[in-house]
Amino acid sequence: MDYSNPARLIYTLDIIMDMKFVDREKVTTSRKSSSKYKALVDNLSKLEPGGRALEVPFKSEKELNSMRNVVYTFNRENDIKIKSNKDSDNNRIFFFRND
Repeated sequence: MDYSNPARLIYTLDIIMDMKFVDREKVTTSRKSSSKYKALVDNLSKLEPGGRALEVPFKSEKELNSMRNVVYTFNRENDIKIKSNKDSDNNRIFFFRND
């Protein structure tokens, strides 16, 4: 097969994979899924501005980053700002609202 001609390669891929473009509105995605961070998300909604902080233990930096990503997504979806502060010595992170 001659791969030096890009047009030929695209045509070949179209035949093999039966690809086509569709309107973006036809593509449905669901980011809502059950996860081990569901309890975190449930408690984030209970945080009040100037109120108590939520203390959450973590085992690794990877788990900490995952929790922070969950919070960033929660902030974006709910148009609020929850901040965090990490206690590295005790492997805990605190989430709070200052608004």
